[in-house]
Amino acid sequence: MTAVTLAALQMACGGDETANIDAVEAMVRDAAGQGAEIILPQELFSGPYFCKDQDATRFETARTVGDSPAVARLSALAAELSVVLAVSFFERAGRAHFNSLALIDADGSLRYVYRKAHIPDGPGYQEKYYFTPGDTGFEVVETRYGRVGALVCWDQWFPEPARILALQGADVLLYPTAIGSEPRYPDLDSQGHWTRVMQGHAAANMVPVVASNRIGREVGREATVTFYGSSFIAGADGALLAQAGRTERAILTATVDFDLIRRQRAEWGLFRDRRPDLYGAVLSHDGKGRR
Repeated sequence: MTAVTLAALQMACGGDETANIDAVEAMVRDAAGQGAEIILPQELFSGPYFCKDQDATRFETARTVGDSPAVARLSALAAELSVVLAVSFFERAGRAHFNSLALIDADGSLRYVYRKAHIPDGPGYQEKYYFTPGDTGFEVVETRYGRVGALVCWDQWFPEPARILALQGADVLLYPTAIGSEPRYPDLDSQGHWTRVMQGHAAANMVPVVASNRIGREVGREATVTFYGSSFIAGADGALLAQAGRTERAILTATVDFDLIRRQRAEWGLFRDRRPDLYGAVLSHDGKGRR
C-alpha cells in the first residue's frame, strides 16, 4: 500500500511579497510537521489578486521561473522537508506573460512548469488583460510520492483537462485557485458550485483532488472581491475528506492510498468502458464536429 498525505493551504495575501512567501513557508513547515508529503498553496500567493483591475504596472512583477522568489524559496524548502510543492507564480517568458505553476519534487528539483490554459475575463477577474493562454498542454509528473497532475483555477470548471490527466495516470489532481464574490452580482455565491464541480472531477475519474483558495477582502480601483476560502481535499469517490471554512487561515490534510485507489479504479471499469471513438464532437465548439 502507498499511503500519501495531501495538504491544502489557505490564507489571506497582503501587499508585501516577502511576507506572503514567509507565511506560505511557515504553513508548509506546519503541514510537513503533520505528515504532509504533497502540499498545495493557493494561486498567485506572492501578492494580492491583481486581476481585479487593469494596471499595466503589474506586468513589472512578472518573473521568469528562474528569477521567481517564490519558486526559489519553496524549491529549497521542498528539498529541506522532502515534500512535493506546487508553486503558483506570475511568469514572464519573452514578451508573453502566463499564470503559471512550478511543480517541485521532494529533492527540490523543478520538474515541470504548467501554464494555465483557460483564462477568465469578467468584473473582478480580468485575467485576459494579463495572461496569455497557456501553451504547455497537460502533463502528469512522476514525483517521489506519486504521479501528480496540476491545473490552475479557471481550469477547474472544465472536465477535459481533468480527464486528460487521469488518462495519463495522475494519482492526484491539484487546483490552486483565487475565487470569491462576483462584483457584478453581489447576491451570487458560487462556492457550492465551485466545490461540486471539482468533486465531480474526482468522482468521474476516481482520482483525489486538492483545491486551495485564498481568503480575505481585497479592494481594487475597479472591483472588490471577497474570497471565500473553502479549500478542500476530495477522495477518489468525490467525497470531501477535509474542508476549510470561508474566512479562517487553514492547513488541511488527508491521507489516501494511491495503490488501493489504482486497484479500485481498474476494478470499477470506468476507463475500460470509455468510447473515445464516439467522442470526436468534443473537439468542436458546437458539438457537431466543426472546429
